[in-house]
Amino acid sequence: MSRILLTFCLLIGCAVGARAGVVALHTPHTSLVLSAPKGGALQWLYYGSQLTAIDLSGITALGGTVAYPVFGLGTSSAEAALAVTHSDGNYTTDLLVADAAQMVQEAHSTLARIPLRDPVYDLCVDYCVRAYTDCDVVEVWTEIWHNESSAVTLRRYCSAVLPVRRGAVWVSHLHGSWAAEAQMTQQPLQDGVLEIRNKDGVRNGMQDRAEVMFSLDGTPEENSGRTIAAALCYSGNYQLRIVTNWSDYHRLFAGIMAEDAPYTLPSGERFVTPKLAVAYSDEGCSGASRALHTWGRQHQLAHGTALRDVLLNSWEGVYMDINEQAMETMMRDLADLGGELFVMDDGWFGRKYPRTNSQGLGDWQVDTHKLPHGIAGLTQTAARYGVKFGLWIEPEMACLRSALCEAHPEWVLRAPRREVTTGRGSTQVVLDMANPEVQDYVFSIVDTLLTTYPDIAYIKWDANMEMQDYGSGYLADTLQGHTAIAYHKGLERVWQRVRSKYPDVVLQACGSGGGRINLGVLPYFDECWVSDNTDALQRIYTQWGTSYFYPAVAMASHISASPNHQTGRVIPMKYRIDVAMSGRLGIEMQPRQMTAAERALCAEAIADYKRIRPTVQQGNLYRLISPYAHQGVASLMYVGGDKAEAVAFWWQLDTFCGQHLPRLRMAGLNPDRHYRVTELHRRAAQPLAVEGKCYSGRMLMESGIEVPAGHNGEQAWASTVLLLTAVD
Repeated sequence: MSRILLTFCLLIGCAVGARAGVVALHTPHTSLVLSAPKGGALQWLYYGSQLTAIDLSGITALGGTVAYPVFGLGTSSAEAALAVTHSDGNYTTDLLVADAAQMVQEAHSTLARIPLRDPVYDLCVDYCVRAYTDCDVVEVWTEIWHNESSAVTLRRYCSAVLPVRRGAVWVSHLHGSWAAEAQMTQQPLQDGVLEIRNKDGVRNGMQDRAEVMFSLDGTPEENSGRTIAAALCYSGNYQLRIVTNWSDYHRLFAGIMAEDAPYTLPSGERFVTPKLAVAYSDEGCSGASRALHTWGRQHQLAHGTALRDVLLNSWEGVYMDINEQAMETMMRDLADLGGELFVMDDGWFGRKYPRTNSQGLGDWQVDTHKLPHGIAGLTQTAARYGVKFGLWIEPEMACLRSALCEAHPEWVLRAPRREVTTGRGSTQVVLDMANPEVQDYVFSIVDTLLTTYPDIAYIKWDANMEMQDYGSGYLADTLQGHTAIAYHKGLERVWQRVRSKYPDVVLQACGSGGGRINLGVLPYFDECWVSDNTDALQRIYTQWGTSYFYPAVAMASHISASPNHQTGRVIPMKYRIDVAMSGRLGIEMQPRQMTAAERALCAEAIADYKRIRPTVQQGNLYRLISPYAHQGVASLMYVGGDKAEAVAFWWQLDTFCGQHLPRLRMAGLNPDRHYRVTELHRRAAQPLAVEGKCYSGRMLMESGIEVPAGHNGEQAWASTVLLLTAVD
């Protein structure tokens, strides 16, 4: 939609609001409309495809539902977004629109701030909605404050409530565990409550994920059907509750998990809830993903529009057995393969207590027995081979057997007057990020490294333990319920300081694998480690689920060793490469363990990836054949913004005699342009029948092409990467 039409729609929305209390916000293709009459209840009227001025003039006749229900008056048996204990002990709250919405035009968005007030108590909620003008995403959150005589207690404090009209509604959501993250469940919504939550305290992506998609027209389809995606932008404990009761709506209540975390709010302090990002598309689940991906790259992810380097990580090569010779060998081999960045993982630090799984964590001095020439020697070696250098840290954690914990036992997160509970290696503990001194220390770890060694280009920031003990020695006894929230507020302050001083360093968020994948960390991080499981077959499923909400530029995907270190599965190099190339390509295995043929293939694939990197990392994703569809294959593709280039990935998942595989029907192409088909780093004795030939986008999308079972001569592990280039 043109800027002129967008401005016209915004003016119409404001004009209608002035007359009838209607607030209308628009993205390029969608509209969100609220009823906000002064002295009345705030209602959600509409969210979907963009409305016209005539639509808006009669919008109130369509009816709506309460946008932000509160606890205690007439609805005490219903689900509430906000529940408060007032300063005098009263449990009830009422919220009415206090004034006209404040409309603020921002650089790439419009912000509406609707003031809600309790008519009896001096309790205030600003209901905030931001609609982007360059992508189809809106953000909703609340800001809670009061001027009562003393503190009030927030017993529940949701960011937003998303109403979804009843019908043939299905929900898609993600769950998992270590090495099996982002497994997808799709189910019809029924009466009752579906709860998705995380109480890890540190990593909120390890099990359930704080994102859902609603398919409004029945069984989820990838490229057709009305779909709403919702994702909570928060790094800590969260709760998503989809409540279906006697009303005509399914309601998603999304926000910080308030269970065991009542928040004491002093007079005058503003409690800001995390944003809920919402996207609507009539092009199915992939359409909703594309909207979130565009928003993520342009507004949420650090350096989201920059291309990522091809890297080699040392972890699966040597684990903690770090030494200078091995590091130099990897750098030389990476350079020979055409890679761009070397990352030294865990095991490089500790002097009094040299790093092992049970000691040394927290002591960030170089172990000079392992690295006699220190980090400076490694950065010089990297420069000599023409690659960048990065390293691993885990600054929020420590081992009790460390110089840090001996000097500052009070910095450990623990319940007051109780012994601390340990985790990994029977000695690992979490540092108390609520404590400003700990925040300063954690910042100093990064600051010292990047100041002393300015050639460090990349940091892998890990977190390998949950919050086992709920309590903080820094917080007052009466504020122990703030522990989980205070942890993440403190952590965010550190990330803000790091980004302010070192805006160009590339940061990867890791948490025992994919435990730190959440939209709340993305403003500070460039990418996420998707899973410690690098098995190519299982990665197809993990990356498929992750792609529902995260763009390829943020998904680190590495070529693993074979047999795989997590599953023991033996998979050919070609297949492992083709899976890894569908995200941000990296290598986890040691190149010196490759055969000559594998090294040649890897070098060719890295060159191919550099060629297609802009389309994969910045293009529009179309998921074609789901691995969950049980058709024997999985396939997806990326299409450049101008539709002049596309890259299609195809992986065979299983092999049976008499098997019939589906044709590869593509999506997102220009139907009236013609595309030449080229297979990248092919290893089959015979090329595909379509190799080098040209076809219209219409034919490729409507009819598709055949990829025969066993292509590349691998039988059980056939795979292909196809480059489509517009020729006219």
